[in-house]
Amino acid sequence: MTQVQKFVENPKFAQVQLEEYLSGEDFNTPTLKESAQKPLSQREPIKHLLIGSPKAVTSTIHFLQVIGYASVGDWSQLLPTANPGEVMSILSRQILVS
Repeated sequence: MTQVQKFVENPKFAQVQLEEYLSGEDFNTPTLKESAQKPLSQREPIKHLLIGSPKAVTSTIHFLQVIGYASVGDWSQLLPTANPGEVMSILSRQILVS
């Protein structure tokens, strides 16, 4: 059984997978004390969410790799949404904010 079939047949499985994916991220968010010591720049988490047909989402993920923004392996697996024929994929990154 493929991962997509598991998600389609059991929507709660998809939600659990998404929650595990997001909770497993270690963003190394600075504490208040650390923030005061580094006022010029900080790293902050940002999440990108692609939603669309499997073909559109996969195509966009591959394009973002071609332009050097994110590797295909950095994205979550395709997760079905509540809409038939629609999936989503998530990318979590740390960006520098000044």
